[in-house]
Amino acid sequence: MPKLNFVVSLMTTDNDFQVEQATSAEQAAQKLGIDCKILYAENDAITQSTQILKLIQVEPEERPNAIVLEPVGATALPQVARSAVGAGIGWVVLNREVDYIAELRRNAKVPVFGVGSDHLEVGRIQARQCAELLPGGGTVLYIQGPSENPVAKERLRGMEETKPANIHLIILKGQWTEESAIRTVRSWLKLSTSRKTGIDLVVAQNDAMAIGVRKAFQELDSEAEQERWLQSPFLGVDGVPKTGQAWVRSGLLTATVFTPPNTGRALELLAEAFHSSKVPAERVLIPPSSIPALDKLRSRP
Repeated sequence: MPKLNFVVSLMTTDNDFQVEQATSAEQAAQKLGIDCKILYAENDAITQSTQILKLIQVEPEERPNAIVLEPVGATALPQVARSAVGAGIGWVVLNREVDYIAELRRNAKVPVFGVGSDHLEVGRIQARQCAELLPGGGTVLYIQGPSENPVAKERLRGMEETKPANIHLIILKGQWTEESAIRTVRSWLKLSTSRKTGIDLVVAQNDAMAIGVRKAFQELDSEAEQERWLQSPFLGVDGVPKTGQAWVRSGLLTATVFTPPNTGRALELLAEAFHSSKVPAERVLIPPSSIPALDKLRSRP
């Protein structure tokens, strides 16, 4: 069988988890002895769609065997997916539950499936972290990813269904990047009501946005105000070793939720499917975990 050729389409280079996703793919490709090309969509769904359509529209012998997609937009490109599978290209969706996967699998002659973190459980873990850190309840400044993004929705749903009733959320919207969190918190702090708000905890749906909130607080003119806002614990998600986990060790973050990169697992399942015709499950979930463990947070002063 000719050497397998896969393409991984990721959101952006301006996000530590996406960079870790690329590293995971490259390491898996080397281990599996396959070719793997990484594309970045610059956080733009139209760019992502255009990049992938170009791969589909080339001559058959130049097409990749499969495309692994971490979608930017809410729809996860259903028409592009149908075109790819119709052209004999395998299709894997990362970190997103999409209805069209089941539809495509019914007639597909190539592997079609999804791989992702359990994002509902991510939200539940963050809610448990909040409960440990605020046993008496309190107010949480919560930075959500793009509101139309199903990952952001699932993480918020897990948080809201698990948090104690005495913990109140103030929800702001970001775009998964540090800079987006800085902008949204800057705008929020300009409101007279915000400056009077007491915040007991900062929770972001990823580590980059949690650090962005810290930087927005550090921009305040008054050192006393900076200290007041920065004394709250900060929680994130991703737990990349060189960033999120390092920030927990240094104290910039109090805790994070580790969501292992899953591009490598997606490539392993694809390679196995092409070599052995073994059909992967429709959706493979990789469980997240709290860093530090919840009982360690319980003993925090």
